[in-house]
Amino acid sequence: MNQSTLHRKALNMLILATVFWGLSFPVMKAIGMLQQKLLPGSSSWFGTGLVNVLRFGAAGVLMALWSHKTIRQLSRNEIWMGLGLGFFGGIGLIFQMDGLNYTSASTSAFLTQAYCLILPGIAALRNRRLPPKRLLVACGMVVGGIAVLTDFNLRTFHLGRGEWETLVGSVIFTGQILWLDRPQFKGANVKHFSLVMFAVITLISLATTAFTVESTEQVTTLLGSGGILGLTSVLVVFCTLIAYTMMNYWQPHVPAAEAGLVYCAEPVFTSMFALVLPSILGAWVGVGYANEVITKSLLLGGSLILGANILLQLGTSEDSTP
Repeated sequence: MNQSTLHRKALNMLILATVFWGLSFPVMKAIGMLQQKLLPGSSSWFGTGLVNVLRFGAAGVLMALWSHKTIRQLSRNEIWMGLGLGFFGGIGLIFQMDGLNYTSASTSAFLTQAYCLILPGIAALRNRRLPPKRLLVACGMVVGGIAVLTDFNLRTFHLGRGEWETLVGSVIFTGQILWLDRPQFKGANVKHFSLVMFAVITLISLATTAFTVESTEQVTTLLGSGGILGLTSVLVVFCTLIAYTMMNYWQPHVPAAEAGLVYCAEPVFTSMFALVLPSILGAWVGVGYANEVITKSLLLGGSLILGANILLQLGTSEDSTP
């Protein structure tokens, strides 16, 4: 497979990963609604932490089983790689989720995509030259698409606690993307460092749960819910094991700046899933979760973001920003 074909395939696989991540939002929303039904007034941090313990812990177990034949060959380089990915991913999620409690979902979604601007800037400083025009145009399309898709309103925007925490989370996610892009990790076994990453995120989530749980009864109530376990199993298989493995394997084949733009397709797929899945998930677990409707914002914003990804497909790895 030549470099251009590999580059294009990697972009396609990363887009597919965002499809699975897009699925996670309505599923997590349904889990949160079910938590409040089972434990009214309980901390959302507790539910998020416990679900992430189950989510990444189970994904880690499955990854360990998948890689059991080679796990003894786990190298220090792979451990270091997994530690970095787990740290940035786990801490980034904490800031992002806490910030969401103090700002609107649309503002949070917009600011989370800040790394699509940060990454080209870092690449420009590192290479001492501007990114290709194709990448800059795609970046502008993504920013405009996210703004339209989330109904972002500059007049009502202000930098409060929620906004600052969301920006901090986005910067930390930038670190995760750049960490995966480091040349020293080239050739690392994706199963090995993904296992380490899942373990680190599980530990971070476990600490979050421990600090926010009020009683052991809360834990047993959620763990005893078939709906919670069923929805979490969807997160484990599709949104964690498959999606993160695809990210870890394919992102090193494209420049980090391009990867950041591809990941911005996630809100588009989230909106598409939200058109049909909420009522299905709500009926499954017994909560009132209404479907969203198609809007002009969805069509225009989604078209801009998908158009940016098509523009990336038209280029080659040679003219991309490394």
